[in-house]
Amino acid sequence: MKREYHKWYSPSLQRDMELLIFGHAGVPVLVFPSSMGRFFEYEDRGMINATAYQYEQGGIQAFCADSVDAESWYNKAAHPADRVRRHMAYESYIVNELVPLIRRLNPASGITASGITASGITASGITTTGITTTGCSFGGYHAMNLALKRPDVFDRCVAMSGAFDMRPFLDDYYDDNCYFNNPADYLAELGESWYTEYYRDGNRFLMAAGEWDICLGENERLAGIMDAGNIPHRLDIWGDHATHDWPLWQRMAQAYFQ
Repeated sequence: MKREYHKWYSPSLQRDMELLIFGHAGVPVLVFPSSMGRFFEYEDRGMINATAYQYEQGGIQAFCADSVDAESWYNKAAHPADRVRRHMAYESYIVNELVPLIRRLNPASGITASGITASGITASGITTTGITTTGCSFGGYHAMNLALKRPDVFDRCVAMSGAFDMRPFLDDYYDDNCYFNNPADYLAELGESWYTEYYRDGNRFLMAAGEWDICLGENERLAGIMDAGNIPHRLDIWGDHATHDWPLWQRMAQAYFQ
């Protein structure tokens, strides 16, 4: 399996950022780590090995991003407004620095995704025109939030045990920046717009959680909001007393990136 390490100084974040890439071709998948996780977490936790054959055969190519969660949402030493601004700088890094790299290294973003089921249905014959986002736990938030905000760039999302309400991280503070990074709020009030046209024209959102998952309620809530807005999506609730942990997410990766 091809494995690449990249590091560069990010103008958006004004510090070095690191990245791991797995695979040589296929559907580009942007991977976000869990809470305050690092770019090597997905590999270390067995998520790459869970679907190693897909990387070896050129079915998918994973771009494992680093996070700045400790400087943004989890930075209790900073004012909530500054936490959100740091998160927005991170989004700028993703969209303006990392996405162009993905496009350059994986120009075939319009390939037929014959093996990917991240769309929420068996994707045989479906053409993906963008990048798939995925992540576990807090990484599921990043994956979903970006896919919702930039449906022109990210056309598939697989959020595994994600959390989608950021109010607990804001100490009762709330402004427009908070609102537009809180899917539980802005999606419920979106109405008909450019975004919903994208959502209904091929973009797909998959949420998955275990039946004993601490984030199950958040997934059910967001699925309900999508139902009300007629936004194509799928919610999978995994049985067998599945909990919020890596063994569950390995099984999910095997199911959704087969």
